[in-house]
Order: sequence, then C-alpha cells, then structure tokens
Amino acid sequence: MLWLALHCPPPASAGNDVASPPSAARSDDFWPTLACWAGRYTPRVNLGADALRLEIGASLRLFGGLPALLGQVRGDLVAMGVDAQLAVAATPLAALWLARAGDGAVCTDLEAMRAALAGVPVSVLQLSPPLARRVAGFGLRRIGELLALPRAGLGARLGKPLLLDLARALGELPDPQIDFVFPERFEQELELPAPVAAAPVLLFAARRLVAALAGWLEVRNGTLRQLVLHIEHGHGVLTALPLAFSVPVHQASRIERVLRQGLEALLLPAPALGLRLGASDVEPRQGASHVLFEGAGQGREALAELLDRLAARLGPEAVRGLACHADHRPERASVAAARRGQVLPPALPPRPLWLLDSPKALREVRGRPQYGGPLTLVAGPERIESGWWDGADARRDYFVAVDGKACWLWIFRDSRAPGGWFLHGIFA
Repeated sequence: MLWLALHCPPPASAGNDVASPPSAARSDDFWPTLACWAGRYTPRVNLGADALRLEIGASLRLFGGLPALLGQVRGDLVAMGVDAQLAVAATPLAALWLARAGDGAVCTDLEAMRAALAGVPVSVLQLSPPLARRVAGFGLRRIGELLALPRAGLGARLGKPLLLDLARALGELPDPQIDFVFPERFEQELELPAPVAAAPVLLFAARRLVAALAGWLEVRNGTLRQLVLHIEHGHGVLTALPLAFSVPVHQASRIERVLRQGLEALLLPAPALGLRLGASDVEPRQGASHVLFEGAGQGREALAELLDRLAARLGPEAVRGLACHADHRPERASVAAARRGQVLPPALPPRPLWLLDSPKALREVRGRPQYGGPLTLVAGPERIESGWWDGADARRDYFVAVDGKACWLWIFRDSRAPGGWFLHGIFA
C-alpha cells in the first residue's frame, strides 16, 4: 500500500508550528468537504484532526503514475484555495508525520521512508505536554534519535504507546485505518470569510464544493442532471441558483463552466455570507466506450454543454426543445418543452427480483415495522399511486429495509390504512 497525507496548517497560526492543535476557527465542514473531494482519487480516505490520508496504491495506474497523480492533487488544491503540505509513505502514520514536517517527502519503500523519518523533528508526533517535556529533557530532537535508542529502554522511560506508534510508522506493526464514510446524499456548506456582494466572485469559493461533489460522484459511480447552489445572506434569506444539464455529468470542470454562466447572470439581493451545494436524483453512471476515430462524438458533447451554458445565463425558459406528446394526431405529437430532463427518463429506484404474489402484513411495534425482529429503513419513501381507473386503487409509500439477518426487503406503508406495513419483495 502507498499513502498520501495532506496536512493543512492551522489557519490562525503563524509560522510552521506543527505541534499546535488545529485551529477552532476552521469550519466544521472543511474536512468532510475535503474528504469528499478526495474520493476522486480513491475510495479509501481517512479523516484526522489536522490531516487527510489517502490510500493511493491502487490508483497510480489510473492516473498515469505517482508524479502525475501528485500533480493533479496539487492543481486541485490550488484551485480550491486549500493550503496543504503533502507527503507520500508506505504507512499511514509515517505519511502523516512527514506531511506535518512540510518537506514534501515522497517515499515509496520502507528504506527511503525510514531515512526520511530520521530527520523529522519529534514535534510532528504531537505528544502530550508532559511526554514532550520528558523527550526534550533527554535531548531528543529528531525521530532518528528516538529510533537509535534500544527499544526496551525507550519503552521503559517514555512509555509503551510511543513505542507502538514508532513500530506502526515503520511498518513493523499493522495500523488499520477507519475509512471515511461518504454520505448517502450530497449536501455541503461553505462559510465565506467575508461578505461578497457580486455573484461572479463566488465562483472561486464554489470550486471547493464542486470538487467535493465530483469526488463524491466518483465514489458513488453516479451522474446527475441537475443541482442547486443556495447562497445564504443571513437571517434565513436564501438565493437559489438551479443548474440543469442536457446529459448526465460528473466532471468538476463541466459543472464549473455551467456554474460560471449562472453566477455571471445572477444579481444578489444582499451580500452573500455562505454557500450550500446540494444534489439529488443521482443516476448510475453508464460506461463509455472508446471511439474508433479521434474526435467522434465530441461535437455532440460540445453542443450539449453549449445549451447548458446558454440556459444557465439566459434562463431555462429561453432554451427549449421538442418533446414527444401522447397524441395520435401528427400535428400534436410533439410540443415545445423545457430542454432539461427530455433526453432520458430518470432512473427508477431499485426493484426486488423476488416479488410476493400478494403483500404480506407486518407487525408494528412503536411505529417500527417488524419481520423476525425490528426492521431498519435504509432508503425511501417512494410514493406510488396508480390504478384509480380500474378499481385497484393503490396509494403506497415504499421503503428499502434491512432485517436482523442483513436481508434486504421491499416494504410499504398503505396510506389508506394508517399504520399498516406490508412486505412486498425481497432483494437478497
């Protein structure tokens, strides 16, 4: 494995005091937003108090090697306005310590990693104040000086936890990491450092949210056709900027170009204090085949992006297209309609392969459906209303649920019978 660590120095601190704790002035959404962005490079992201660690060993070939991957990471950080110190090492703890040191070390094997760690100051370990004083009292300033001492004596004088950390950093002991859990729905906020009166100026701040959205879509293997940027003005006042796309998109650059047009055409009723980006109706990404001739298909994509940018600048009603209409008369078989959402119908939520012949009633305890024990709802509701014309009227709210044996079920609540839960299908 190969780990990339991104250490962000405290924004309020001066100099390069790596022993300082993270500043409380940093927004609570900063690290989760950055973790979502990191999903562009790997689904294995570890979120710490002052750093982000990415397991990039399996991603090197995809991005054309380590130098190319690091170049893209640095470019993204500059575009997002994030000041970060990078380091690469064979263990997550060594990568973190090297990133805190700020030397930009890149160590792809244990020998080089050990040599790089030897020159790193002990302050990167962020020891407790009593332990840091004891280490300083022994005259130990660098990690190499710690490693040169006999392990037994080092543990007896400075404690076993320090000894274990050194062993994990050197790869002598396993160091399992807790992966960041990417949210089921994307909605991230960003507090602006100062009020902004002109909408186009918001593009620089919005880049961080767009990059986070693109990384989240990469992990989810999803695309979207629409999203909404909410601009907060304070006192509960919001300005909504909806964006629509002719074809499903997932690239940050494509989203950003359309967002730029929307912001340039927007007049703010009051200075902006914050941004919130939310995306719903995410569709599964369809695999793209390589084309035989270079440039084939690019014209269609360029036209779709042009229409998206025109709609963002002029308004959705200014760019219209033709849509099919359910009428046998040729002159009424098509109507002018809004362009967005006409290319493909939205993807349906998942359906179970095993559908029961007739729904089975479920017990309910304290408002919670039971099937061999309490069920946990993991998706839904999905409202289905139909059949009023043939006497089989159905008005149901469907949910995906999981039982105690990790079996996925399709259940619904009948709106005509309050409190009535039914099992209708089984996924696995």
